[in-house]
Amino acid sequence: MKLRIIVEPDEDVYVAYCPELPGCVTYGDTFEDARENFMEALELYLRPTEELLPLEAKVYEVTV
Repeated sequence: MKLRIIVEPDEDVYVAYCPELPGCVTYGDTFEDARENFMEALELYLRPTEELLPLEAKVYEVTV
């Protein structure tokens, strides 16, 4: 899977977001900080929420 990650300056920080994933946004003091923070935000964004899963559901992790 390929996603576009946009990192752009905004006042005194860099903002990182993905247009395909509404609400998945973060920032950092430097370009690299924003990019690293976005990778963490992406992992949290894609993580299933336990209370939304049926009791009999099983969660598997895959790399795409």
